[in-house]
Amino acid sequence: MRCVIARFPFDLTKTGVLESMKGVKPEPVTGESVIIGRRHYPLKQVGQVITRQDRRDFSAGEVLRAMSQLGFTCRAVPAAAPAHGESALQRASAMLGSETTREFPMVAAGADR
Repeated sequence: MRCVIARFPFDLTKTGVLESMKGVKPEPVTGESVIIGRRHYPLKQVGQVITRQDRRDFSAGEVLRAMSQLGFTCRAVPAAAPAHGESALQRASAMLGSETTREFPMVAAGADR
């Protein structure tokens, strides 16, 4: 399949990508990724290996489009864990088994000037 990455045309095949990525250790995935074989690779790492270009020269979207067209499974950015709405004091009290928590005033008597 012919695709353009960083303004350069490439003839990519699924077997060619598999061969290029053979023996390449995946970096930690922090954004979008592609599954090649049984491993999850960051899109920018795959783009760098298959194009032999600097990662700053192309976007993850270009590699995502090419990998999707070749039939690889691509994953979106992992969802962040939801923020917990309780304070550190409330979490500590919950861990200790206390059901009630007291809130202490931040301003001591006579401290406001």
